[in-house]
Amino acid sequence: MIRSLLLTSAVALAPVAALAQSATAPAATPAATTPAATAQATPVAAQVGPQPTLPEPQRGLLPDMKVPRPATWGDAVPTVPQGYSVTAIATDLKIPRQMLVLPNGDILVAEGSGGGAPKLRPKDFIAGFIKNLGKSGVKGGNRLTLLRDADGDGTYEMQGVFAENLNAPYGLALVNGSLFVANQDAVVRFDYVDGQTTANGPPVTLTTLPSEINHHWTKAMTASADGRFLYVGIGSNSNITERGLAAEQDRAMVWEIDARTGAHRPYATGIRNPTALTIQPGTGTLWAVANERDEIGPDLVPDYLTSVQDGAFYGWPFSYWGQNVDPRAQPQDPEKVASAIAPDYALGSHVAALGVSFSNAAMGGQFADGAFVGEHGSWNRSDPVGYKVVFVPFQNGKPAGEPIDFVSGFLVDEGNTRGRPVGVTVDPKGALLVADDLSNTIWRVTPTR
Repeated sequence: MIRSLLLTSAVALAPVAALAQSATAPAATPAATTPAATAQATPVAAQVGPQPTLPEPQRGLLPDMKVPRPATWGDAVPTVPQGYSVTAIATDLKIPRQMLVLPNGDILVAEGSGGGAPKLRPKDFIAGFIKNLGKSGVKGGNRLTLLRDADGDGTYEMQGVFAENLNAPYGLALVNGSLFVANQDAVVRFDYVDGQTTANGPPVTLTTLPSEINHHWTKAMTASADGRFLYVGIGSNSNITERGLAAEQDRAMVWEIDARTGAHRPYATGIRNPTALTIQPGTGTLWAVANERDEIGPDLVPDYLTSVQDGAFYGWPFSYWGQNVDPRAQPQDPEKVASAIAPDYALGSHVAALGVSFSNAAMGGQFADGAFVGEHGSWNRSDPVGYKVVFVPFQNGKPAGEPIDFVSGFLVDEGNTRGRPVGVTVDPKGALLVADDLSNTIWRVTPTR
């Protein structure tokens, strides 16, 4: 398939041939990659924080692409800071994405995989082929799995299916005895009683979600502090409107949904792909991590962590990081650009942040006040970044300082990775849960002191 595509493609022969050689290399070759960019890279440290360095865009026939191949953990475990320990509490899952800690301490894990948007350009086929080399070979479970540690010793001896036959479940929320699940096409509801281990029956649909094409299929979700509203992140149907603006109706935004009636409205717009949402304790403020646009260089555009303001516009597709115009989006809209606000905190370009959760005092020390962010890892650059969980320190309710590696060791080297973090969830009792959708594992990090 790839060879046929390359023969008929309008892509220049030299870079395509290099890519084909990489993609069809024997297993001893560690990673699939395109030639590295010749321009000097921006230091990674300059791409984090409230004012990241934004170099000039770089455009070519093919974007830089490199995806580490899957490696096994063996006897190894992720690396965590001194004073913390990490254990695998669930294995052999089917693409774990996001988690929810229930009131009795049980953990629900959403497992699944969605999408399936048709490819438009030859480079889309190539990029898809390269990306697939770094994915688990396991088929998504389309289910919720329940984990239980009955005696509180840190070993989750029970692992069973809570609900199945779902449609790429991702976001989870529990509100007043109702368990909400954001499938890729709808928010559905189960009745829930504390301690139950399986759903009582099929779910009821609260509201449908945009699902046509589903270029970005993940539907992140959280509930307001008072439980009145659900917030759902809906990603764009393209990288930068290559399917046309009509395909972006109700896309690249966060919906506010009435948890009782299903009525909804746009809460914030211009967020290319809001992949995880959470409510800040004490303030009730909605926060998100988002994946920004690709294909304008390894150091553009930084993915970010931000508070989500009601009625705010965050730039996509017309601009990035506030009012930096992206000319690829046509026709342009100067009035929208002028209204665009910059996010709070850059995480680095292409780290692919897919999880966010606020910490608490039980996590201890310098990790008591801030947010954990799961970084799934890059594809659109020659030197991989992400592939870890970072901690963003907060002061006075806002990010303050550089991110700190909290769970790392997933990336063995530039060509191999043991895992890829997705959702992160802080247990109120003091533990960080990390969903790893490459090794199909849930990791649990706890203070040892």
